[in-house]
Parts: sequence; C-alpha cells; structure tokens
Amino acid sequence: MIKYAQKNLATLVNQHTLTKLQKMKKTILTLVAFLALGLSSQKLFAQAAPAAPAAAAPAATGTVLDTLSRNPDYEVMALLVRSAGLTATLKGAGPYTIFAPTTGAFSSLTPAQQDELMKDPAKLATIIKGHVVEGKYDKAAILKALKPTATLKTIDGQTLTLGVEEKRLVVTDAQGNKAKVVAFDMVGSNGVAIGLGAVLTK
Repeated sequence: MIKYAQKNLATLVNQHTLTKLQKMKKTILTLVAFLALGLSSQKLFAQAAPAAPAAAAPAATGTVLDTLSRNPDYEVMALLVRSAGLTATLKGAGPYTIFAPTTGAFSSLTPAQQDELMKDPAKLATIIKGHVVEGKYDKAAILKALKPTATLKTIDGQTLTLGVEEKRLVVTDAQGNKAKVVAFDMVGSNGVAIGLGAVLTK
C-alpha cells in the first residue's frame, strides 16, 4: 500500500511538473513570436514615419514604459507598445495610464489571434492604443472616480468603462471585452500602469 501511494504521488508530481513546463514553454514561445513581430514591425514603422527628434533624458525612475520593460510580467506589452509606434508618445510628458495585459494574458490568446496580430500591424496598433489613456489613474484616483462606474477615453478615442464585478475591478471596452485588474500603481515619471489579466480583444 505504501509503495502504491508513493508511486501515485510521484505520478502526480511528474504530471504537475509537466504542466508547469508546458505553460512555461507556451509563454516563452509567445514572447519569441512577439519579439519577432517587434523587429519586423519596428522596421515598418521606421520606413513609414520620419525620424523623431531626440527625446530629453528620462527621469531617474524612468517613464511608465521603462517601468513595464523592467518587469518580466509585462515585457510583451512593453514590446508591443514599441511595435505599435507609441514609444515617442509614451516617452513624452504625459501623464498616461497604460492598462497593461500580463505576458501570461498574451500567451492565452489563441494561435489564430496571435498570428493575426503578427500579420496586421494596423490592428495591433489599434489594440495597443485601446489600452492607453491620457491622465494618471492610480488606484486611489480610480476608486474616487467610480460612481459606481467610470468612463475613460483612450488616446485614439476608444471608450473604456471601469466597474466592480464580483468584488474585482474590471475594465470593459466598447466591444464588450473584459479584463480583470491584477495589479495597481506601477509608477513611472510620466504616468502609471495598471495590470490586466486579459487582452481587450476578440
């Protein structure tokens, strides 16, 4: 009986380890795919747009985009911001709030969705812009604005609605896509990032 129990436990541990490795592999593959997208789309944007003037040196803490870049949970979002041609904007004075899906959220997109983003830089830019609003909305500011919901406009005029569902703050876009807030107050010199557990796209 003891040997049987030990064998079953070992099997469960091995299965759990395999599941973790599979999830890790999926996340790594997603990051590699988006890195490839970043390189190609950066070339496209470089060809399509005139060179921007050199930006002033960032503050010691770095911009909100720098804050995301240093966090492995949000490095895919930081990369896609650059791929969408928003680097100059989000290095500006701001302030800005980036509702940033985690790297895990991007890895949860279906292969078809990931492939569509990689093939369509215009759609990618629209999706990323749909996660960025003007103004600094940290946790305190969001809670103050909720009556019982709050509506924000993204930098390209899309509407985001913030509200509480099942005791969790949820962000909803104009198409009805929802994402739960998973982190607050990732602060940069020109704004703040709020972590999301999903990407606002279908």
